[in-house]
Amino acid sequence: MRTLVVFPLLFAPLIAFADCSEHLSGWATALHPKLAFDREHAVCKPNPADATQVVAALTFAKTIDENRQGDYDLDVLVADAASGAVIAHHYQRAAISSDAIQFASLSLDTARYQLSPQVRAFGVRVTYDGASRVNPFSSTTLNLYALDGTRLRRLMDKLTVSQDGGEWDGTCTGDFSQTRRTLSLGEPGKHGFASLRVSEKTTTSHAAAKGDDCQETDAKPTTATFTLDYDGSQYGVPSGLSFR
Repeated sequence: MRTLVVFPLLFAPLIAFADCSEHLSGWATALHPKLAFDREHAVCKPNPADATQVVAALTFAKTIDENRQGDYDLDVLVADAASGAVIAHHYQRAAISSDAIQFASLSLDTARYQLSPQVRAFGVRVTYDGASRVNPFSSTTLNLYALDGTRLRRLMDKLTVSQDGGEWDGTCTGDFSQTRRTLSLGEPGKHGFASLRVSEKTTTSHAAAKGDDCQETDAKPTTATFTLDYDGSQYGVPSGLSFR
């Protein structure tokens, strides 16, 4: 993703990669002709695990009102890079809820999630933003998907990988926190899939007025580690690590 002899062989797929966004509306119409396609948030990119493929995530504004509140359906797909033909997809109704904490964006995570010698997953990240000025909030969640023959399977759902929040008086005084989680691969479990090691770091700070200045004091960061095991169908995410 990220030598001159092989360049002609890769030329056609690279052209398709550059134009994959042109397929977004076509995929949406072909897969869900009766649903309202949310083109604003749809994304696609090359699949580094297979140079002949692209991956994409599409949202459908099924019950969204004028304030952008309601539920979005989510369809994640793998398609042929040259033709745009859908190879497999995974559709989830009401996968994304948008209310006071609004759905902001989608992104595709194609890091090397090599869960087994035969299975490499990719991720879909969903970012949310809060609307309150005095209670700022943002969060990003991660789903993992893997191609299984003619099926695309969701292997992990809504792991919170980042979260920022706080409460302040709108001028200075307040408390804020930031949590970041990263994934690494552990040893294979009894089903042959690697465990997922979740490393967490949380930082907090307190702001207070001191004379004419607003001073912020950072507390010592806290860390934690969690292990997610594959149960034969998915990686279960504990409620404390999951969004909503």
